[in-house]
Amino acid sequence: MLLEFTVGNFLSFKEKKTFTLEASSITEYKDNVVQKGKYKILRSAVIYGANSSGKSNFIKALEFMVETVRNSSKLNSTDKLNAKPFLLSDKTVNLPSHFEILFTKYGKRYRYGFELDNERIHEEWLYILNEKSKKETLYFIRNIDGIGVADVFEEAKMFIENTKENSLFISLLDQLNIEIGKQIMGSFSYIFIQSGVEHEKSITMTSLMHQTDTYQETVEKLINSLNLGFRSFHLETGSNETFKKRIKTIHNIFDDNGKIVGEREFKLVEHESSGTNKVFDISGHIAFALSLGLHLFIDELDAKLHPILTQEIIKLFNNPETNPNDAQLVFTTHDTNLLGAKLFRRDQIWFTEKDNCEATDLYSLLEFKDEDGNTIRKDRSFEKDYIMGRYGGIPYISNFQEI
Repeated sequence: MLLEFTVGNFLSFKEKKTFTLEASSITEYKDNVVQKGKYKILRSAVIYGANSSGKSNFIKALEFMVETVRNSSKLNSTDKLNAKPFLLSDKTVNLPSHFEILFTKYGKRYRYGFELDNERIHEEWLYILNEKSKKETLYFIRNIDGIGVADVFEEAKMFIENTKENSLFISLLDQLNIEIGKQIMGSFSYIFIQSGVEHEKSITMTSLMHQTDTYQETVEKLINSLNLGFRSFHLETGSNETFKKRIKTIHNIFDDNGKIVGEREFKLVEHESSGTNKVFDISGHIAFALSLGLHLFIDELDAKLHPILTQEIIKLFNNPETNPNDAQLVFTTHDTNLLGAKLFRRDQIWFTEKDNCEATDLYSLLEFKDEDGNTIRKDRSFEKDYIMGRYGGIPYISNFQEI
């Protein structure tokens, strides 16, 4: 499971900021926490913030790290790395961007990260902590001068000279079938990132899952459980149209007394709401994540969805019965109703806010201190306090009437 992600000098993140899914010692909503060995890990988290405060940039930062790891071994020696440093400071524009991730798997905690600019990898490191250990073991560390490999990682030493300046050592190790390289790459393959606004391409996953015997029932149960206003749905057979255009929803027909007298088919793309279409689009990724215990990140989950529907999706991840494989959901939103729905612990609620230099700060509600320097109590009205600006993360707008 995912424990932490740190980003620095990337897009609007000037300083290093750490997002953590490791649960604190607070006691509310115990079902929202998974025990993995000695770690207590959150099943979900939500990120609030004003427009342009950095919420989406947080998702983009994780996506950049994931894609860099996945594609590094495919690069030619002259390929650029598409680095995006913080551009509003004369000190950071020429410095490398920083990325680090912590996750637990196979009874171990892995800490892997790197720093890069557009031309090359500046630093790269891997530390592993065994469950019974109290100290991390260094496996390799890299800087501009080269790569140092520890004796415990003897099998990797012979490949140091094969690593290109613009390629990650861990990706090379995976390509060469080195076990630890495969473990790291496997963990990155468990991270899925989706847009809640531009979600149309996600229907491909729904299509694949619905046409696979193992997952077809899972997708159907998920969609039907969300009570979208129709009785059921099916795929039109004998059609050459795309998956989504073949979906027909079944609605009841009623007489004047409210008695069901028949049924009628609607075409999903023509007759159902944009919210219903979004649910179909992303349902494959939700079902896939729940089935395999993946880490699902969605930017603007609430877009086009009724607040109650958004709540039901969150509950699927927070509930151990519907999430037995310990999948994790992290999403950004503007939907303040969720703060009053008793869905989240204080350590599951995060905010982004920009400082006077247009740099993003990232902090959890549990970290936040009130005007007296005290942490926020669990019986506070989080929604009311947030709207009033008590926690930050809201837009500051001029008086439109005066303008």
